[in-house]
Amino acid sequence: MSQTSQLYHNGARLSILLSNDDGVHAQGIHALADALRDLADITIVAPDRNRSGASNSLTLEQPIRVQQIAPNVYSVQGTPTDCVHYALNELMKDALPDLVLTGINHGANLGDDVLYSGTVAAAMEGHFLGVQSIALSLVGQHHFATAAQVAREVVEQHLISAIPANRLLNINVPDKPYAELAGKRVTRLGARHHAEAMIKQHDPRGHDIYWLGPPGKEQDAGEGTDFYAIDQGFVSITPLQVDLTAHQSLAAMALWLQDK
Repeated sequence: MSQTSQLYHNGARLSILLSNDDGVHAQGIHALADALRDLADITIVAPDRNRSGASNSLTLEQPIRVQQIAPNVYSVQGTPTDCVHYALNELMKDALPDLVLTGINHGANLGDDVLYSGTVAAAMEGHFLGVQSIALSLVGQHHFATAAQVAREVVEQHLISAIPANRLLNINVPDKPYAELAGKRVTRLGARHHAEAMIKQHDPRGHDIYWLGPPGKEQDAGEGTDFYAIDQGFVSITPLQVDLTAHQSLAAMALWLQDK
């Protein structure tokens, strides 16, 4: 039985850290807090503004400023990774939380989105620092209550049977009423085509400016992928590992290095 399960079954309160990349005032993170507040002591540490697409970036050349804006709610002038790093290494260092949950993201984090996502990066930082972590995203902008209910169910399942060690979870929830969900599926990451071309415009002074184009369409979206699950109305739950080593290529690379 995991430590969190023992705490829960002994009647003690859980401690959960929440963060995101949409900002401390975003609807998603407060929907998540509301869904979990009767189950756990909630601490919110999130960026002071939208930091979507920040990935795993850390603020290295300027100080990180933190402001408490409500009881157990902290606004950070930094990235999502900064937020979790600060929370676990400073704010909560004497009593680490039982879980780190990030989100609910305002939009999907499917396939190769996870490489850019601040939501996933914040969960990854919790994972790096030894706390079981879960990233949550709503594939849309409306039914945050649905994603919050799914998050609660996953937390309760973790208390019954702990998530496998050395894995963090990336969860995407269809943007529909909870009653219309088809269920939950464990999935693998799909993949997109490359992004569309950049959009070139001019500022009021005639200087060139550039906008990133929209994400590319799905390339690998067949059965078993996160894209497919969402398309079929299922919650997608993808276990992620941080080790990027291509282990199956080590022997071939060793032979390649010896070739002359």
